[in-house]
Amino acid sequence: MVAVGGGGRRRRAWRWAMRAAASAVLWTAVVQLASIAGLFRPRVLADCGGGGVGGAAAGLAALAGEDSGAARLSPPALVPKRIYKSNGYLRVTCNGGLNQMRAGICDMVTIARHLNLTLVVPELDKRSFWADPSDFGDIFDVDHFINSLRDELMIVKELPLKLQLRTKKRLYSMPPVSWSNETYYLKRILPLARKHKVIHFDKSDARLANNGLPIQLQMLRCRVNFEALRFTPQIEALGRKLISTLQRSGQFVVLHLRYEMDMLSFSGCTHGCSSKETEELTRMRYAYPWWKEKEIDSEVKRLQGLCPLTPEEITLVLKALGFTKDTLIYIASGEIYGGERRLAALKAAYPKLVRKEKILSPDELRPFQNHSTQMAALDYMVSLASDIFIPSYDGNMARVVEGHRRYTDFRKTIVLDRKKLVELLDLFQGGTLSWDGFSDAVKDAHKSRMGQPTQRKIIPGQPKEEDYFYANPQECLGSYGGLRDVS
Repeated sequence: MVAVGGGGRRRRAWRWAMRAAASAVLWTAVVQLASIAGLFRPRVLADCGGGGVGGAAAGLAALAGEDSGAARLSPPALVPKRIYKSNGYLRVTCNGGLNQMRAGICDMVTIARHLNLTLVVPELDKRSFWADPSDFGDIFDVDHFINSLRDELMIVKELPLKLQLRTKKRLYSMPPVSWSNETYYLKRILPLARKHKVIHFDKSDARLANNGLPIQLQMLRCRVNFEALRFTPQIEALGRKLISTLQRSGQFVVLHLRYEMDMLSFSGCTHGCSSKETEELTRMRYAYPWWKEKEIDSEVKRLQGLCPLTPEEITLVLKALGFTKDTLIYIASGEIYGGERRLAALKAAYPKLVRKEKILSPDELRPFQNHSTQMAALDYMVSLASDIFIPSYDGNMARVVEGHRRYTDFRKTIVLDRKKLVELLDLFQGGTLSWDGFSDAVKDAHKSRMGQPTQRKIIPGQPKEEDYFYANPQECLGSYGGLRDVS
């Protein structure tokens, strides 16, 4: 009897131990899943407990430097690594300015994930007009980029030494075909990656289609853009100071005035420029071999709505839209072509016109001087946090910021109809249209261009003409009202 009783106790103890072990495993899984769910939410919203208008406002307050409490003191848990057999390494040299490169990086991560490649931290463009020597780590938080995506793919800071030595002698380099779908990469690029072990893309802009991709790839593009690409602590700290300074004065508008020398030269848009300035812009266009279009009729392009609005034109448009003289306007741009002379009308109409150089001290900006990409990152943060964002041209920054503002509860972005505006401006300035008629027509033309929920326009076979994915990432916007976690 004693032996039987002892065996019973041992069996009960064994069952109790198994139940305890199972409970421990279950709780570990629950905690990990909770951590993953938290990391998959966009950072700007994760601080505020969800979607909704109040949530987005709290997230933007966090951008401005308002601490949300003790939760921020704990470092985020690392998501579990995804284990897979890598098919090779992908090296990327991005091209363009900050936001063209930003979108390209999102695409390159998505391509590497789809092909089960290991991504080397992308190299930034140092050959463009701005000649900015900044590396990836000067703009973005590298460790956060790597760790936040470790459940999707492996990202390394550099190739293994053996492959570094090999690629110095021979590196398979190519630009992928623009606007390609996932099938192109599976059938054309994957065999090359397996064969060469390292493949180098020497261009990153617009290498992935806007539409027709699997939903999980589209949502990964969003996750990279809105969560993984975090600016460095130095940029974020200065950006938050800019935002908080502006917000202390009340609501503010960001005007992305794309009237810099490079844009005017590239586009061939010289309306309002002197003959001397036109000659200078033309010479510059011919000096850059990768700017393919050389002979450009400026007035034809302007009438087609393909030119940025001039500072004088944007002044009339702002007044027509109802912005009063006391509106606080932050100009997000580089150096305006023509300098203070071209800004005179805008300043006269809106005395509360500011730029980062006016808000921050020279000492604060000194580390960013001659680093146009880092300066653009500051403007990006301010543009995202503004009450209203108005781009004068639909370049890369305008479109990427528009999409990011859609993601944060469809914050107001006025997307100007430049073709219609040029027509109205010419009628008003020619005396054919009264001021009241001009103002009413401008307001009427933009009723549905305020960043409201909308479907992306798809034009099969014409990707350049259809709506850009990053301007309206609709797959990542839950029911066009709330927000969907990107997981």
